[in-house]
Amino acid sequence: HLDPHLHARRPAQQRPLPIRELVPGDHIVLSAGDMIPADCRVLGAKDLFVAQAAMTGESLPLEKFAAPDPAQANLLEQPNLLFMGTNVVSGTATAVVLATGNRTCFGTIAQRSTASERAPTAFQAGVNSVSWLLIRFALVMVPFVLLVNGVTKGDWPEAFLFALSVAVGLTPEMLPMIVTSTLAKGAVLLSRRKVIVKRLDAIQNFGAMEVLCTDKTGTLTQDRIALERHADVFGNDSQDVLAFAYLNSHFQTGLSNLLDRAVLEHVELQTELRLAQDYRKVDEIPFDFERRRMSVVVSERGDHHELICKGAVEEMLAVCSRVRVEGQDVDLDAARLARVRQTTEELNEQGLRVVAVAMKETSADRAVYSQADEHGLTLLGYVAFLDPPKESTAQALQALAAHGVEVKVFTGDNELVTARVCAQVGLPAERIVTGPQIECMDEAAVQATVMRHRVFARLTPLHKERLVRALRAQGKVVGFLGDGINDAPALRAADIGISVDSAVDIAKEAADIILLEKNLMVLEEGVIQGRRTFSNMLKYIRMTASSNFGNVFSVLVASAFLPFLPMLPLQLLVQNLLYDVSQIAIPFDNVDQELVRRPLKWNPADIGRFMVFFGPISSIFDLSCFALMWYVFDARTAADQGLFQSGWFVVGLLTQTLIVHMIRTPKVPFVQSIAAPPLLLMTGLIMAVGVLLPMSPLAGYFKLQALPPGYWPFLVAILFGYAVLTTLLKKVYIRRYGWQ
Repeated sequence: HLDPHLHARRPAQQRPLPIRELVPGDHIVLSAGDMIPADCRVLGAKDLFVAQAAMTGESLPLEKFAAPDPAQANLLEQPNLLFMGTNVVSGTATAVVLATGNRTCFGTIAQRSTASERAPTAFQAGVNSVSWLLIRFALVMVPFVLLVNGVTKGDWPEAFLFALSVAVGLTPEMLPMIVTSTLAKGAVLLSRRKVIVKRLDAIQNFGAMEVLCTDKTGTLTQDRIALERHADVFGNDSQDVLAFAYLNSHFQTGLSNLLDRAVLEHVELQTELRLAQDYRKVDEIPFDFERRRMSVVVSERGDHHELICKGAVEEMLAVCSRVRVEGQDVDLDAARLARVRQTTEELNEQGLRVVAVAMKETSADRAVYSQADEHGLTLLGYVAFLDPPKESTAQALQALAAHGVEVKVFTGDNELVTARVCAQVGLPAERIVTGPQIECMDEAAVQATVMRHRVFARLTPLHKERLVRALRAQGKVVGFLGDGINDAPALRAADIGISVDSAVDIAKEAADIILLEKNLMVLEEGVIQGRRTFSNMLKYIRMTASSNFGNVFSVLVASAFLPFLPMLPLQLLVQNLLYDVSQIAIPFDNVDQELVRRPLKWNPADIGRFMVFFGPISSIFDLSCFALMWYVFDARTAADQGLFQSGWFVVGLLTQTLIVHMIRTPKVPFVQSIAAPPLLLMTGLIMAVGVLLPMSPLAGYFKLQALPPGYWPFLVAILFGYAVLTTLLKKVYIRRYGWQ
């Protein structure tokens, strides 16, 4: 509980003091159940255990003392420091306040996690760079168009209007709509998988993600203590040890901890043991933090009593004189003691929390037992505990690896536990880097270390944030998966922060995406959906960039040699409008499976290369159209410019619309890969409008005129040649530069 009034001394008078009035230097008294209201240093403590899950994410409480540990560099692990937001599990303490409010570790994390300014994500930086690429292209080409038309035609007002129309045509005005609609469609699809998208651009970052950094507790694991092993004194599985541990946990009525609950749940769910009904409780010797063990006394048949004791290994060995080996009780001599210690060390090295179990038989003539009876016990073996991985963790990590996403583990837990969990989920680590080691590195060393290693342990919240920023500084698109207060700064620093519905509020506030279910397989679906979204956005950029480049090149050539404008400003705007309408369905298009197998990122250099490579292809067929209208249909004078402009209007619109299908896929269009029905319908409709418009009653409004019958066979030939040449050159481009 967080009592609004706290027992405090200022400076030598103890009285209830409102928490809001606490200042550094005040002395406070803490007891079991108290929330710690400020960052404090322990002055004196008795059996003090504090749950620091809010800060470290680890569920087991830590014992705190007045004496510091000079060898401990991690502040959160210092035994004499208490932190705001954590709580006292047991014991009492007197502490001095060191910091309050925003100056506490909790306050610092909150400030860093809710800062108004956030570094641009990979998606935002990519969209900005691509937009500037197209804008720079327009700023260079439009003055050329104005100059060429003004000089050759002598009509500067008309040349200005034409150049302005070209500028409008070069502007990717559909980009905001395409981006927003594709992202919104992705958000709707993910919501059906119980994934809430808080920021739309996070979907594309999902697809571009190259590295997923994840906390361990509560994300990879179930955030609960489970019984992992029940073994005899030499480490062999033993049902007898489990039975005695169960009786101890079942009959004890003192402080019920996570370990007792784990034993009871394990027996009730996974075994057929029904021991409790055969026994009756005689007495109990409660747990205390000096002995670090507890005992129950039970009777099965009434002719004798059994004292069953469990506790910390060293404290248990101090009261054991015999061990049970293969059903026989033998003396605990030096050789057997060495083997016992070796076995417990091996279990500890596997990341397990080990509790020893012992017993002894006594006569049935007593009803009251005390701590003095805890001697001469027979050591039976051990029960060992671990926070187990989620069932979906290993499969999800394999799926992410198959899609080119590297997984790194950032945890506040110790190295041994971390190594055990990572091995269980198929993420072995040759070396585990710790927070104190990170603390001693400069920024260059941190960047090199985080690129080289996969598992990091004993990290503070700021360590996690630093590692995420180091990965981003290396050009990686980084996701972070976490659910605790200690994860919030890293969630904020990543390109995409991912949390779960059961996370603390500050983590959910810092996250971009929230998983409503604990099944991590939804991460794979998010990655695939993000790549589909990006692929469809990239289609529009490529189509627009290459088509615009080719059109401007054609306009410059035509303007230099024709005695009239190759197309009127109004016609150019109508053509651009129809072309834009044909691309409305791009967000609903199919995406080839090959394109979602690896991370996809914005690459302005690749888009510029694509534009220069494919743009001139349309210019070749535009020039063919010019030659057709000039030489075959004799449209050479100002009086015939309507025929010329109508001919190029149709060719230009149809080739631009056809390019939608030609470069939406690296495969052969209509044969190996076909567009989604909405895109087929929309492009087909626009091509039909382009063919019929010069023959419609609206033709006069746009200064278009009907084309002669001989034009149409040539049009089919131009479109066929355009499709064939584009397909051939696409293969050349893929061999040379690849395709994303």
